[in-house]
Amino acid sequence: MGIDKQSELAANLQIGPTSLGMVRIYVEGEGVDLPLDFDPDEADEIAEELRAAAVAARAMGGGAGGGAGAKKKR
Repeated sequence: MGIDKQSELAANLQIGPTSLGMVRIYVEGEGVDLPLDFDPDEADEIAEELRAAAVAARAMGGGAGGGAGAKKKR
């Protein structure tokens, strides 16, 4: 599956700090249990990439709604 291909998959996404000073992106879905840990500088870079992708998506007319099947949970 490529980044631009639609999907019917659904997943929960959680983002937060760990007790070890890392930033964890946690993806949970059917058959998936994926904790991804990043140091704070890497997390800042990821945040910048997300913002840039959001700007590009808005420019393409995809400003409303979430990603393909992803649910955001905090």
